[in-house]
Amino acid sequence: MNDERTSGMPSEGGDAGAPELRDGSRVGIIGGGPAGAMFAYFLLDMASRVDLQLDVDIYDSRRFDDSGPAGCNMCGGIVSETLVQNLSADGIHLPPTVVQRGIDAYVLHTDLGHVRIATPTDEKRIGAVHRGGGPRDLLSPTWQGFDAHLLGLATERGARLIRDRVDDVTRVDGRPSIHTKAGATQAYDLLTVAAGVNTPLLKVFEGLGIDYQRPTVTKTLIREYRLGRESIDRSLGSAMHVFLLGIPRLEFAALIPKGDYVTMVLLGEDIDNALGDAFAAAPEVRACMPPEWDPSVRSCQCLPHINIRGVTRPYADRVVFIGDAGVTRLYKDGIGAAYRTAKAAARVALFEGVSADAFERHYAPICRSIAGDNRVGHLAFLLTRLARRVRPIRRVILDVTAAEQSRPDDAGRLSRILWDMFTGSAPYTDIFRRMFDPVLVGRAAWAFPGALLGLGGRGDMSGAEMPKRETSR
Repeated sequence: MNDERTSGMPSEGGDAGAPELRDGSRVGIIGGGPAGAMFAYFLLDMASRVDLQLDVDIYDSRRFDDSGPAGCNMCGGIVSETLVQNLSADGIHLPPTVVQRGIDAYVLHTDLGHVRIATPTDEKRIGAVHRGGGPRDLLSPTWQGFDAHLLGLATERGARLIRDRVDDVTRVDGRPSIHTKAGATQAYDLLTVAAGVNTPLLKVFEGLGIDYQRPTVTKTLIREYRLGRESIDRSLGSAMHVFLLGIPRLEFAALIPKGDYVTMVLLGEDIDNALGDAFAAAPEVRACMPPEWDPSVRSCQCLPHINIRGVTRPYADRVVFIGDAGVTRLYKDGIGAAYRTAKAAARVALFEGVSADAFERHYAPICRSIAGDNRVGHLAFLLTRLARRVRPIRRVILDVTAAEQSRPDDAGRLSRILWDMFTGSAPYTDIFRRMFDPVLVGRAAWAFPGALLGLGGRGDMSGAEMPKRETSR
């Protein structure tokens, strides 16, 4: 690639005085993960519908079909049912080779017992996927990584995948120009930044004078354990197991079954290996894992950063930030947020222009909506934090949920709240509003005196609701 390939491109501003994409415009995308791949897919799909020819380059040096760190995108790998439905409506279907296990229930574990929360409706299903080729000790791959699948769809649409690392970004005659590790330089009519928060490249954009500041991040921990499909079927089944334990610094913890593997995900404050070991040693965790499980023998581990507060201005003239590089959803459904921002940015770039003003008017409202919902999400997680610390509240949650699950005709108010909190399938604003439903508040108030006196106990669903397994000898 060289600058000669940009000759004949539309000049800055065009006839209308504002930059826009025209026939033959070049679009560069940094990052081939879900946000970057979906942006390319949507942009090229929309462009084909209006007979506009675009040259789209995706820069990513990773190979998502590789096992281990080389192909990993450092994510728990849960695809919400809302996202599955949205992707399907857009012609993006997830084949069985990509979805490692369909999750049809959640099991909430506490020190007081556990309760199984079945899918609220027959349509509500979520998928557990590997983002890359699988953990480092993968023996024989039988699937395709989620990210590789999306990237393949983008290249089928006409995107060009460039396996080179972007080291620097400058501006040439008003256009963003990419400089790669291999020494290539290319200017673009639009640069879409879909790089994750774990890359140092985002710091480059803080020095471009475009009023960009990197997102606020926190650390998480992800571990993979190879236990075998049959062992997982007996212990975890097709449920995602979520834990509400009184372990300091731990905001959210889950065990996710995927084929032959179980993924452990911890979110919270100052996550480290010691916290991971403390969680793995908790009796509630050991009780739902196979008896022979050795927490010290793990296939993979990473401590990636995640975005917990997005940027205030995820755009500039001819530059737009999507996914984790811009604004994403607090703790949950980051892939869903990547979908929303990628599709919105593609539509704006194609039909409204690529100026900062166009993105401000038509893209920023989507980002502000996600950011505003995240602020409500912080309040919702304050309530879960309170539940971790106050035993009677945990007892009420278990008892009310268990009572709802025992009545098939029940609206399942608390069950649906927990399902949506765990899966990320509904906005935090909607979840928080439903927390104050008069019927639910009445049920909680009725159960609280008994919980305070230690008279509850309906939430201990052991034996009947957990998958059966053999005991160790």
